[in-house]
Amino acid sequence: MRVLLVEDDPVLRSQLQTLLEQAGYAVDPAADGQEALHLGATEPYDAVVLDLGLPLMDGLTVLQRWRAQGRTTPVLILTARDSWHEKVAGIDAGADDYLAKPFHSEELLARLRALVRRSHGLASALLQCGDLTLDTRSGTVTRSGVHIALTAHEYRLLAYLMHRAGQVVSRTDLIEHLYAQDFDRDSNTVEVFVGRLRRKLGPASIETVRGLGYRLVVPA
Repeated sequence: MRVLLVEDDPVLRSQLQTLLEQAGYAVDPAADGQEALHLGATEPYDAVVLDLGLPLMDGLTVLQRWRAQGRTTPVLILTARDSWHEKVAGIDAGADDYLAKPFHSEELLARLRALVRRSHGLASALLQCGDLTLDTRSGTVTRSGVHIALTAHEYRLLAYLMHRAGQVVSRTDLIEHLYAQDFDRDSNTVEVFVGRLRRKLGPASIETVRGLGYRLVVPA
């Protein structure tokens, strides 16, 4: 899963980027509204964490322009605790949720997980495909109750496929959603990680659809 993090405070931005990366997200940071507007309009994200008090262009204007462009990416806005009018304006502008500063990191992660789930029509934090279970809260994966150890990239790939279980996902789509903008993207790395997952989950767990991409097989 790939997230756009928009926060002008360099210390908080760095802390949040580390938090999100440790939670398994690929993160693109942005320090001002103009950079955020450009990235949100040109890059595919699974969610956006958006501060409203930004230089060059305020977050509310950025959000309004994204929505006017037809961008439907889930957006979690960050506001000052007492700025109830900012919360109302943000929701009216198209935000999906808000979080008041200061906040607990676990609450931010929980709200972000919920936004991503809802955007894929999922209600539970536990993603299941047959006897395969991925717990988005703890970042653990089990098959028939047995823990499966995954690297960060393997987990990110599996999580993306499980959010789209039974659907064909193109290699390009995987690359765009698994890696941050500054990552050296190589389509061959996707094949490597798919191969590793097959060895850990079973060779029939992920199907290659020739010319189209990959699909996490849903048991009949």
